[in-house]
Amino acid sequence: MNLRDIKKDIDYILSAFIEDCSLVAAVNSKVSEETATALVDEAVNLYNELRDKVGKVEGSARQYYTGIRKELLEKTDALYEKLSAAVKKA
Repeated sequence: MNLRDIKKDIDYILSAFIEDCSLVAAVNSKVSEETATALVDEAVNLYNELRDKVGKVEGSARQYYTGIRKELLEKTDALYEKLSAAVKKA
């Protein structure tokens, strides 16, 4: 794992989530636009937070990037759960 790979992972995963939010808001009129916008804002904040962390390697770079990837996946999964809950409510 290197710096370039982790940056690509952050970009790809969070941009896919943002696209999914946009798609849900466009296709399902029952999901409020505010809900989708709030989730996109959370994703953007997560993106900024993780990209800031990537540049501040502490200790072993490999272990540090593995920890960031784990955090990325866990937090993105939580965002998808919120999106799923919003769709189920609608």
